[in-house]
Amino acid sequence: MTQSAKSLTDQVTLTQFIIEQQRGLPDASGTFTLLLNNIVTACKQISHRVNRGALIGVLGSAGSENVQGEVQKKLDIITNDIMVKALDWGGHLGGMASEEIDDPIKIPKQYPKGKYLVLFDPLDGSSNIDINLTVGTIFSVLRCREGVEPETEDFLRKGSEQVCAGFVLYGPSTMLVLTTGNGVNGFTLDQDIGEFILTHRNMRIPEESSEFAINMSNQRFWEAPVKRYIDECIAGQEGPRGKNFNMRWVASLVADVYRILNRGGVFLYPYDLRDPERPGKLRLMYEANPMAFIIEQAGGLCSTGTERILDIKPHDIHQRVPLIFGSKNEIERLISYYQQPTDN
Repeated sequence: MTQSAKSLTDQVTLTQFIIEQQRGLPDASGTFTLLLNNIVTACKQISHRVNRGALIGVLGSAGSENVQGEVQKKLDIITNDIMVKALDWGGHLGGMASEEIDDPIKIPKQYPKGKYLVLFDPLDGSSNIDINLTVGTIFSVLRCREGVEPETEDFLRKGSEQVCAGFVLYGPSTMLVLTTGNGVNGFTLDQDIGEFILTHRNMRIPEESSEFAINMSNQRFWEAPVKRYIDECIAGQEGPRGKNFNMRWVASLVADVYRILNRGGVFLYPYDLRDPERPGKLRLMYEANPMAFIIEQAGGLCSTGTERILDIKPHDIHQRVPLIFGSKNEIERLISYYQQPTDN
């Protein structure tokens, strides 16, 4: 057998990987594996729609707004429907929540209810879809009281209670990044066989970094700790940090997270002073919590600047928060700036 043929036979599929992990858990029933397979099936369908784009007429605005007051793209609606239809029938879920829908999504009465809840952003970064930049799907899994009709309060759990979190990146290749609380692993979709293959085992974020990602156009609204941190980065080798930094800003959360997982860095979408009633841009339940779980499992840190993301007790399923995450040493430095007294 040639080396290339042997490497093909040694490939580990996502399903195989999850089953092998569950073998070490005496109470595992296989329900989670089936649920994850349904999520993956939906993401394969979304990947196909995203890749076909203008060829099948799914680009552009849908002429409607979501619960956040944001203009929906056609693909926002299509991908949300794909996720719901892939997940509502399997008997593994008590309910769902989507960034695109006001209230939690009930499981149809004809289907049994399971012991998990899923929250998802079906197409993160959809504002980039018409210019062919990377977009993705983000999901989070919580435990649920089995066999009951969950109420909104059942979804409002701290991020530290997540069973699983992941995101799928629709870029030059389709990739799934996943954690179940035992490290972070990456899987690449083999389009020829329709399977996600383990390609990035035990992903770890370097503790040191010389890259940052932030929307510089908001600089005039930042709080003093963020201004100080970015000013020091921009000052470069001649400044207090004594080294040069590069800025990398995709404005697609899934793409920025994936870059940091691979080569380190810092991502900041901090609180700013424009609107006291709007404490942040990104959604706690659909973006910050799942990404924080992944980032911490990969050795990084995730914070609002003043509070660990995974410790926040949610009060609304569409709650927004500031989000700062990345390489451990850099985030610790930034948090220390928040802890120091300032003039404003």
